[in-house]
Formats: sequence, structure tokens, C-alpha cells
Amino acid sequence: MFKRIDHVALHVSDLGRSVKFYEQHFGFKHYFQHAAGGGLQIAYLKLGDTVLELTHHPGETLSGFHFCLETDNFDQTVEQLQKNGVKLVRAPHDTAAREPRENGWRRVVFGGPDGEQIELRG
Repeated sequence: MFKRIDHVALHVSDLGRSVKFYEQHFGFKHYFQHAAGGGLQIAYLKLGDTVLELTHHPGETLSGFHFCLETDNFDQTVEQLQKNGVKLVRAPHDTAAREPRENGWRRVVFGGPDGEQIELRG
């Protein structure tokens, strides 16, 4: 069902500054960036197999936390979580491929018990 944590996300006040910080001080490499709509900018950085997602929405202070799990059977996993009563925060939808193996992937977001968001990709 689940394979690994795909990424952890941080909401930042200055995307460029944060990308530079994680590259210079921790060895991350910036490898993909896109606009997600509504002014939201997302940058992805890698350190080995670890992915850090930095999100920035100009003029807005975002709060909260999310992590993302990669699943080997997206539809079956979403169906099972919904059947088990896990709160759906954002319905399944297409997502940008950060690398070729992700072409055709979709994403969905569920809610955790303390308001954290659990994203699934696959």
C-alpha cells in the first residue's frame, strides 16, 4: 500500500532565500519548481532520496504542516482510507511530474487528528 515518505513540506516567507539557505548550509539541490495556482509557488529540493518541498504564497502567512506518502496503488489506497472514515481535505487530482517516473501521477490530501495534512501521490 504505502512505499515511503515522498516529501515533507515547509511554508516559507521568502522562497528564494529558503532555497539558497538549504542549498548552502545543508547540501540540498533545487531540482523542480512550479506555480500551483492562486500565486502559490512551490520549490522542490533533494538531498539523496529525501525531498523537501518549500511553499510560498506572496502576502500570506501559511501555517500548518504536511507530509506526503507515495503509494503503489493510488485508487485502492484512496478508496480504503475513505471507507475507513479518514477525512478528505482535497479530492484526487492531477499533479505536476517533478521527474519522468511521475508522469500521470495524481495526488490527494487527507486530514490527520491534529489538523496535519497527509498527502498521497502515485
